Amino acid sequence: MLPCLCSSLRASARPSLALRTTPASIYSWPRPLSTHPTGFHSQLSILRPPPPRIPLTLLTVRNFTLGSIFSRKPTLPSPTVVANITRLEAEANVYPHDVPKQMALFEALLDTKLKASYELIMNRWEKMCEFDPSSPLLHSDEAFRVYISCLVNTGQQAAVNSAIRRRDSLLSAHPLPASSKPPSADTTSDAPVLDGESATSVPAGSPATTTTTAAAAAKALSSQDIAQGVLSGTNDPAQQRPLKDASPPNPLALASGAAATAGGPIEVTIVERKASWVPRLIRFIVVVAVSSFFFLVILSVFFENSGLMKNAPQQAQFEPTPGQTVKFSDVHGVDEVKDELQDIVLFLKDPSMFASLGGKLPKGVLLTGAPGTGKTMLARAVAGEAGVPFFFASGSDFEEMFVGVGAKRVRELFAAARKKEPAIIFIDEIDAVGGKRNNRHQQYLKQTLNQLLTEMDGFKQSEGVIVIAATNVPETLDPALVRPGRFDRHIAVPLPDIRGRVQILQHHMKNVTTSSDVETMQLARGTAGFSGADLQNMVNQAAVRAAKEKATEVNLKHFEWAKDRILMGTERKSAYIDAKNKLATAYHEGGHALVALYTDGALPLHKVTCIPRGHALGYTSMLPENDRFSVNYQEFLAQIDVSLGGRVAEGLIYGENGITSGASSDIRNASSTARHMVKDYGFSKLGPIHYDDTVDLSPRRKDEIEEEVSKIIKASEDRVTHLLKSKVDELHLLAQALVEHETLDKDEVHRVIKGEPIRNITEVLEEELAKSLNS
Repeated sequence: MLPCLCSSLRASARPSLALRTTPASIYSWPRPLSTHPTGFHSQLSILRPPPPRIPLTLLTVRNFTLGSIFSRKPTLPSPTVVANITRLEAEANVYPHDVPKQMALFEALLDTKLKASYELIMNRWEKMCEFDPSSPLLHSDEAFRVYISCLVNTGQQAAVNSAIRRRDSLLSAHPLPASSKPPSADTTSDAPVLDGESATSVPAGSPATTTTTAAAAAKALSSQDIAQGVLSGTNDPAQQRPLKDASPPNPLALASGAAATAGGPIEVTIVERKASWVPRLIRFIVVVAVSSFFFLVILSVFFENSGLMKNAPQQAQFEPTPGQTVKFSDVHGVDEVKDELQDIVLFLKDPSMFASLGGKLPKGVLLTGAPGTGKTMLARAVAGEAGVPFFFASGSDFEEMFVGVGAKRVRELFAAARKKEPAIIFIDEIDAVGGKRNNRHQQYLKQTLNQLLTEMDGFKQSEGVIVIAATNVPETLDPALVRPGRFDRHIAVPLPDIRGRVQILQHHMKNVTTSSDVETMQLARGTAGFSGADLQNMVNQAAVRAAKEKATEVNLKHFEWAKDRILMGTERKSAYIDAKNKLATAYHEGGHALVALYTDGALPLHKVTCIPRGHALGYTSMLPENDRFSVNYQEFLAQIDVSLGGRVAEGLIYGENGITSGASSDIRNASSTARHMVKDYGFSKLGPIHYDDTVDLSPRRKDEIEEEVSKIIKASEDRVTHLLKSKVDELHLLAQALVEHETLDKDEVHRVIKGEPIRNITEVLEEELAKSLNS
C-alpha cells in the first residue's frame, strides 16, 4: 500500500510540459510521404499524432480510472528525444536518397531501445526495397546491419536469410552508378551525424559525398557477412549503443534558419492544464482512504485484543463487585425462594457437607420472573450470606462487533471467578447471549453461547463457583443452556402477595418519616399486582411529593397520589379541554364507573377522573381487594362489560352519530379478552380446545372463532346498554360531579349516585389556596 501511495504522490508532483515554438515544421507532426506512409509517431503506442500544425504535447493525457491508481506505465522517451526524432524523420522524408540523414534517423531510433523504434526502422527499410530499390541506402552496409539487428531484437531471426537474398538480388538488379560511392561504414565520416545535434543538409551527389568507387567496393562487405556478425552479437548496433537522451537543437536558432550548437539552450514553457489537479487529487484521496481504512481496522483489532485502550470500568468489569453487603433479611416477599437458595449458601460455606454422602450441588441456578421482583437482589443476598466474591455481568457485555470478543470475555469472566473461588457469577438478562440457536444465525453469533456452554459444562464438582442467571423470558433460552448439568435449578420469583407487599412497604418506609394514619395493610391491599420495584418507587415518590409541599411527614394522601401516578399516569392539568369535550369525557368515564359498580364479578372501583392522565383523556381505576390467582367465566364477561361501558354511555347520551374515537383502547381490550376466552380458555361452544396463532387453521375454523368472539362482544354490549338505560339518571349525576370535581374516589361516587352532597368545589379551592400560602 505504501509504494502505491508514494507513486501517487510522485505522479501528482509532475507538471505537464509542452514545447511552444513558432515554426510548425519543426515541432509539429509531419505528414509522411507517400513512399513512407509510416512514421515514428504512428509506431509508438504511447504517442498519437494530432492534426497538422498542432503543437506537440509531450505528456499524454490519461483518463482517470481506479486501475490507473495501481498501474505501472513503461519507461517513455524524454520530450527532447521525441522532438529530435520527429525532426530527423521530417528531414529523412524530405531527402529520401540522403544516406547520412537516413542513418541519423536510424541511430536516433536505436538509442530509444523501444520495440516500436525497431519496427519503424524495419518498415522504412522494407518500404524502400519495395518502392525505391535504386536508393543509395540499399548499398549502405551500416544501414543493412541496423535492419538485421532490428529483426533479431524483435524476435524475427527466421527472416534474416530471406532479407539477405532479397538485398543481394536488389543489388545485382540495381548497381550503384560509377559516379557515386557506396556509403559504407568507413566512408560516412564525410557527413558526420551527431546524436542530438542538427546535421547540415547536404544534397545527394555533392562533392563532399563522392570518392573513388573502386576503393569503396573493395572494402564493402557481403550481406551474409553482415548478418553473421549481427547474429553472433559481435557487431549488433542495437546492443552496442547505450540509451542516450539526445539534446534537441535550439528552437530559436532553427526558427531563424541557423544551425544550433550542441549546448544551445531550449526554450521550455511549463503549462498546467485546466483542472489537471482534479484526477491527481481524487487518486490521492482514494489511496489515502483505502489505506486508512485497513490501517484503522488492524489497529482497532490490535487494541481490542491487547486491552491497551480499554478504559478503567472495562478493565475492572470482571472483578468482584464492591458495595453494601445484602443479606436475606433485606429481601422480602419471596420467602420460598430464599429457602431454596439456602442450599447454595450452605455449599459455599462448607462444600464438603454435601459431598460426604455423595450429593452434588447444582452448578447453576436460573431465576425467572417479571421485572422488578428482586432477582438481582436475591443473587447479591446469596453472596452476602456466604461471604464470597460476587461477579456481575450482563448478557449484553459479551456482544461486540468483532468476531471472537464475546467468547474471549466469557473465558475471562470464568477465569477470574476461579481465581477467587468460592465465588458467585451472576449473569443478568442471560437471554441476550443464550437465545435459541437456528440455522439462520451466523457462526460468530453462536461462538459466545458455545463458549458459555463449554465453561459451565467444564466445571468440576469440587469447584466452588456457582452461576446464577436471571431472565424475564425463559422460553427464549437455548435448550442446551437450561438442561440439567448446567442450570440444574429453575426458580420462579413471583410478584409479592399481600403479605409480601406489607413486608416490602415496611422495609422501604424505615427511613421515611410517615404519618400515624398511614397503614401498610391498606396500601398493600390497594397495590395488588405491584412488584417490589413498584412499591419502592411509590414510597420514594410519596416522600418527594411531601418534601415539595414542605410537609413535616408523609401522610396517606401522598401515598395515594404516588399510587395514582403509577397506575394512571401524571395529571395533565395544563391541557386545555373545552366544556363540551370535558362533559363527553365525564359521560364516558361515568359509564365505566357505573358498570363496574353494578356488574357482578367486576373489580372494585378505586377512582375515576376526567382529567387527562398520560395519553388518555380520562381514566377509571379498579383494584382487586385481594390477590387474584385465576379468573372465572363471569369475571371475564365483567371485564368486557366494563370496557364497553364508556362507548355505550356515549351512544345513549349523544346518539350513534355522537360516539367518539376515545373508546378505541376499550374496544381493543374487550376484543382481546373475548379472543382469549375462545382460543385459550375454552369459554365458547367450540369447547376446551387451544388454537395457537402459529398453527395454520382451516378457513371454516377461523370463521367459527371470529363468530364466537363477535357473539361475546354483542352479548356484552346488549347487557351494558340495558344496564345504563336503567341507570341513566345516575349517569347524569355522576357526569356532572366529574365535571365539577374532576376526580372522585369510590365513596364519593356512591354518595353522588345516591344524590348526597359532597365537598363543594369552592371548599376544595380554598383548601388548595391555604396549602399554597403555608408553603
